[in-house]
Amino acid sequence: MDLRKRVLFLCTGNSARSQMAEAFVRKYAGDRIEAYSAGLEPRPIHPLTYRVMEEIDVSLAGQRSKPVEEYLTKVHFHTLVTVCDDAEKNCPTVWPGLVTRLHWSFEDPAAFEGTDAEKLEKFRQVRDQIDQKVRAWLELD
Repeated sequence: MDLRKRVLFLCTGNSARSQMAEAFVRKYAGDRIEAYSAGLEPRPIHPLTYRVMEEIDVSLAGQRSKPVEEYLTKVHFHTLVTVCDDAEKNCPTVWPGLVTRLHWSFEDPAAFEGTDAEKLEKFRQVRDQIDQKVRAWLELD
């Protein structure tokens, strides 16, 4: 029987923030925690998500954008982390077996408007914030 904890990162589009968080947990937690991500209204993973994660050698290999319904009542999670205010507000309230629910509010880098260089910098800023938050959370776990 697999006793690893499972964490689900949930945001609206599952195109940036939740994908980054999933990848960071995979990198730092190893076999201790199984990481997943999903979206309320999934969109393809944003190209800049791939780019900024590749810059720091964190792979998104095997990850894809998924609807929350793919997991709801099918996979039991120890922890649910909403990574955007919209997901926190609209997330299903019933999660069988859920022990902990957290909310980490990160700005949506995909919604940022500016030059290409400014957009890239916004993705880097959000990536670094998520990286720090995941590391701090894993230290407490």
